[in-house]
Amino acid sequence: MSIQTAPSAPLARDLSIDDLAQRIRTGDRATLARAITLVESRKAEHQEKAHQLVQALLPATGRALRVGITGVPGVGKSTTIDQLGANLTASGKRVAVLAVDPSSTRTGGSILGDKTRMQRLAVDPNAFIRPSPSSGTLGGVAAKTRETMLLCEAAGFDVILVETVGVGQSETTVADMVDFFLVLMLPGAGDELQGIKKGVLEIADMIAVNKSDGDNNVRARSAASEYRAALHIMAPKSPSWTPPVVLISGLANLGLDEMWAQVETHRAKLEATGEFGRRRQDQQVKWMWSMLEDRLMQALRTRPAIRDRLEVLESGVRDGSVAASVAVDEIARAFGV
Repeated sequence: MSIQTAPSAPLARDLSIDDLAQRIRTGDRATLARAITLVESRKAEHQEKAHQLVQALLPATGRALRVGITGVPGVGKSTTIDQLGANLTASGKRVAVLAVDPSSTRTGGSILGDKTRMQRLAVDPNAFIRPSPSSGTLGGVAAKTRETMLLCEAAGFDVILVETVGVGQSETTVADMVDFFLVLMLPGAGDELQGIKKGVLEIADMIAVNKSDGDNNVRARSAASEYRAALHIMAPKSPSWTPPVVLISGLANLGLDEMWAQVETHRAKLEATGEFGRRRQDQQVKWMWSMLEDRLMQALRTRPAIRDRLEVLESGVRDGSVAASVAVDEIARAFGV
């Protein structure tokens, strides 16, 4: 498998769709990285080319196992992903990590260095790490994460791990684009359990209590019992799967193999009932509607006549001279709705 590293390698925007697709299918990491940059670009000409590229690669996608991983800051997401990814590559799998960073509110760029926080995978030839700014997207998921997943699958990666920001936004967005949703928790449930949003537990396919080694073991077991009790009173999202609660230590590499075995068991059970394929089909449709909503909002904000009137109406709503419902009616009429 060729890997281009020369600085003179052509930019994705300078290659034809066929050339880009061919290079990505052969596992060219430099082209993959440049293609993801193309996908993330907000320029209209880049977006059009990116959409054509995704369409061309669609037949080569869908074979990877997609896993979302979330948890509060400090729970050890990056450490756990680094060790889990290293275990998976050691077993012969190729792993892509899409680590969605909190965006700088001033520049919109990533403010965390994921490659420095995942030292094993950063130098692993069978791993690929892509930090992306979330740019304020709901759930901390980069707007183009779905397209990026497809590019990585076409490049031959067997496992796609999506690390979310985990700072309190709704995580429904990432759960709607992955096959398995893993929630990492800390030992000592107590007050933390009370602060967990019920919605996160409802969409979890598994809870892993991290940092469960050493002196934390007793507290971790107690926390696991509380999480199991909380899950027991909730209706599972799948009739084929009851979310387990496991004890792990990403730092000490304890329990990660058993945790991954649960992920694979989940896939096998859902594939046996046909639910796995149906979920993916539903995700594709949700993706279509999400993109359509984004496109309509972009058009609403960029058409000159509507944009100018929008500013006036927004000001009126803010100072109380225009009712919000009246403003919406006028904007909708101007948009032809």
